[in-house]
Amino acid sequence: MARALALMAVLASAAAGCGKEDAAAPPGDGKMGGPITAGGKVKLAYVTNGIDPFWNVAAAGAKAGAKEFNAEVEVLMPKDLPDQKRMIEGLLARGIDGIAISPIDAKNQVGFIDEAAGQTHVITHDSDAPASKRRCFVGMDNYNAGRAAGKLVKETLPDGGKIMIFVGRLEQLNAQQRRQGVIDEVLDRPAQSADALKADPPTGELTGGKYVIVSTRTDGFDYAKAKANAEDAMVATPDLACMVGLFAYNAPMCLEAIKGAGKTGKIKVVSFDEQDATLQGIKDGAVHGTVSQQPYQYGRHSVRILAGLARKDASVLPPKGFLEIEIRVVKKDNVDAFWEELKKLRQ
Repeated sequence: MARALALMAVLASAAAGCGKEDAAAPPGDGKMGGPITAGGKVKLAYVTNGIDPFWNVAAAGAKAGAKEFNAEVEVLMPKDLPDQKRMIEGLLARGIDGIAISPIDAKNQVGFIDEAAGQTHVITHDSDAPASKRRCFVGMDNYNAGRAAGKLVKETLPDGGKIMIFVGRLEQLNAQQRRQGVIDEVLDRPAQSADALKADPPTGELTGGKYVIVSTRTDGFDYAKAKANAEDAMVATPDLACMVGLFAYNAPMCLEAIKGAGKTGKIKVVSFDEQDATLQGIKDGAVHGTVSQQPYQYGRHSVRILAGLARKDASVLPPKGFLEIEIRVVKKDNVDAFWEELKKLRQ
């Protein structure tokens, strides 16, 4: 456990400002209640919004949190919205002390999340449903993370160019916020409030200065379609200069398509998350950089908060209902160290 905590400290950035949590802060520092071990084990569930290697790192954090905060944690990875609903209904029927949910369709899941919150403690992670009765949200500021990715685009295309955005679903609030952050940064627009976001339509060109956002393509978590989207984009836009992948698998699928077209290095790639193919792409120069969410912390902090709530300790709740996990931007100068730390956390 000491080694795991030390590694988490290395991965975490210092958090500042109201509502942010320093993921490196040692348990018992008084900021968020510290480790909770009184009483028997509580039964918790960590429910993702899909099946992807990204979630394996979050699951590792949840399992570490289970040991640290005296809990039993079941990690469930649904394939789609009906599957997620079925899983949560099963948890509620069996009796569960708390559920961390990453909503697949925030707008249309509010009623269901509210029903679940009437039966047990519910928080959201990774993607929020702020209109629901969830107790809090654990994750990064997706709009600001999108702007960080937009800065990477401008770094790798200093003279401008045409850009295509790729994502699994736009029903998820995190995808909407991430995408708009990229657009606003690349087109040099003023910052928006995530609570009152005005999103551009996914079709039709968006222009500003030297840059053109050609369109946004979705794939529904279908890897084959994600690759086909990238292939079609290169045919439809022969002078495409950059691909931006908003979900963990998007950049790897873009890389496969680019390699198949013989355009490695000619079309720049900017990513989110930390798939091995993305990190290797950074080392090789095929990917300019990626924005890491530190999903290990999503799992660990979700368990910590739910364990506290299950034991009637409301002090675990973050200010304003948002526990912000700081992002980490990974580029060629820090990819080796980041990857080594990640491998140790996956063990």
